[in-house]
Amino acid sequence: MSELKEAITSQHKHLLELQQILETELHLISSRDAESLINLLKTKEALLDSVGQQDTVIANLYQQASQEQKDEAELVSLLDDAKEMVSQCQFRTKINQTAVEQGQLRLEHLRNLLLESRAKESMTYDKSGRTKGGNSGGGVSA
Repeated sequence: MSELKEAITSQHKHLLELQQILETELHLISSRDAESLINLLKTKEALLDSVGQQDTVIANLYQQASQEQKDEAELVSLLDDAKEMVSQCQFRTKINQTAVEQGQLRLEHLRNLLLESRAKESMTYDKSGRTKGGNSGGGVSA
């Protein structure tokens, strides 16, 4: 097997591992396991660095390859598979991004509900009987 095919095969392994990490990441986002998620993100970052380095190696080897090697069916198939795997990783990343955004929206909604609840607890009435927010424990004036 040529050096280029070996490099692409190695990239396939990295991309498969990335897909698994993305699936695990979605599970951790859903379960809100922050500590495990942070540890997984460190692993994911290192893997993405490896993928980027391998891309550079593949690009250099591909430039050096002859046109006959570039047109070889096995090489074309390996490259197409790698591109499909990258597309799947991008899709899973978008899903994870949406899950994080929905979680943030839920937290913001909960925060607003808590603030409204506090505001209702501190509501009082003025002399005319209208509701008035503010301190219910204000001082007595003479």
